[in-house]
Amino acid sequence: MQPIFILPEGATRTIGRDAQRNNIAAAKLVAETVRTTLGPKGMDKMIVDSLGDITVTNDGVTILKEMNVEHPAAKMVVEVAKTQEDEVGDGTTTAVVIAGELLKNAEALLDKEVHPAVISRGYRMASIKALEILENMAETIKPSDESVLINIAQTAMTGKGAEYTKDTLASLAVKAVKMVADDDGTIDKDNIKIEKRTGGSAEDSELVKGIVLEKERVHAGMPRVVKNAKMVLLNREIEIKKTEIDANIEITSPDQLQAFLDQEEKMLKDMVEKIAATGANVLVCQKGIDDVAQHFLSKRGIYAVRRVSDSDIKKIAKATGGKVVTNLHDLSAEDLGHAGMVEEVKVGDTEFTYIRECKNPKAVTLLIRGGTEHITAEIERALTDAIGDVIAALKDGKVVGGAGAPEIELSMGLRKYAESLSGREQLAVQAFAEAMEIIPITLVENAGLDPIDSMTDLKAAHTKKMKWAGIDVFTGKVMDSWKKGVIEPLKIKVQAVSSASEVAVMVLRIDDIIQSSSGKGGAPGMPPGAGGMGGMPPMDY
Repeated sequence: MQPIFILPEGATRTIGRDAQRNNIAAAKLVAETVRTTLGPKGMDKMIVDSLGDITVTNDGVTILKEMNVEHPAAKMVVEVAKTQEDEVGDGTTTAVVIAGELLKNAEALLDKEVHPAVISRGYRMASIKALEILENMAETIKPSDESVLINIAQTAMTGKGAEYTKDTLASLAVKAVKMVADDDGTIDKDNIKIEKRTGGSAEDSELVKGIVLEKERVHAGMPRVVKNAKMVLLNREIEIKKTEIDANIEITSPDQLQAFLDQEEKMLKDMVEKIAATGANVLVCQKGIDDVAQHFLSKRGIYAVRRVSDSDIKKIAKATGGKVVTNLHDLSAEDLGHAGMVEEVKVGDTEFTYIRECKNPKAVTLLIRGGTEHITAEIERALTDAIGDVIAALKDGKVVGGAGAPEIELSMGLRKYAESLSGREQLAVQAFAEAMEIIPITLVENAGLDPIDSMTDLKAAHTKKMKWAGIDVFTGKVMDSWKKGVIEPLKIKVQAVSSASEVAVMVLRIDDIIQSSSGKGGAPGMPPGAGGMGGMPPMDY
């Protein structure tokens, strides 16, 4: 019988169990890649890109982004890390490891001839119950609980490059978040600007009550330091505008040329006079400042910077209470921003403008120092995680203990729930419950401890109603994670469990992979040709 081809030449198709195994294998590999970075004793990864640039980090989402994963199923797991990063800013490794373990346990059920749809339904039921259990176990906190917030920031930084100065940095992170919080309690992470400076140590990092710009004053004749700064924030140029239509100006004598130049100079001087008339002594301009205007500004003793980015000028407005002005004719003293001091500071070979000592700033700058570029970059990632955690804790007002305690509590709660079910979904819920234990197991393994002994002790403690019993990876003993200050926002756990279960269900429901033909003879991460995929496929990263 003549075979019927419905796909173009070179296209690959994998169906049934082979497709599921291929996808699960790829997802498990992604999880295994980042698993060793989890926890206080987690190790770092060095990633070298095609240009030879090096990244040294144990931040899950950074590793997965830099790895440039190509396998389609693996990309779906990477999306879990990206979602976790966008929603909370931390817990990316946790989410990916849970997703990998859910798929690993599902594979065992598939081998027992449990249908993927049944596993998917069981996983969805378990996910809903898990979120309910997490909500019930969480503790409530208030913005006034500063010690708890500092513990949350320290927990986020433990095990990262910033750990040795986590006390200093955690305090700075909490102060920064509290400063930018609006009266109604909303907090925008973008209002905390993080600036990196190579040189010095992380202990030299500081919180600037204002904004730091990588800009120098535009004219040497301007003052280097301005106290009691009154600032004009301008998002237009101080230059002579070109006409919007083509126009020629005919000049027939030198006198006319001089008059033309004098008129241009007068227009620039008038602009400067309008700025000076408001009592301003600092100008922050989003666009260009003409050389002649720079001269007049320096004569007036006005400190000016130009070509400031749109995001920075908005942050300066929030920090100083000023208004961004487009039309100089409407400029008044009411539009000015105020700061205690504006100064030009040289750090290394670069000049910076510090706008500091703002009253009640709603935008601040965290200035990070570190011995090398790689260290400052890793400190920045750790500090970003800490800020995200503190904001998540304040927004929801709910937190949980860490060190694997909530996962054990969750696992035990789900096992009880599974006993109340009938049918094959019970098996899927049990597999989900078992997958939760991967977090404490990983913490123990990464610390070089015996997982069997540690897990036995942990489960015994939780059976005795010690809900915050977690593993102390430094001693190998069970500890009360809450009393030890190992605290995390509830949102990290909720988002990780929710995202991981969703991606696991999505991967499980795929039973047919149709890959269009490509120049390389097949899909990335899949063997070329239209043959079956019985064996373990090569995974390209």
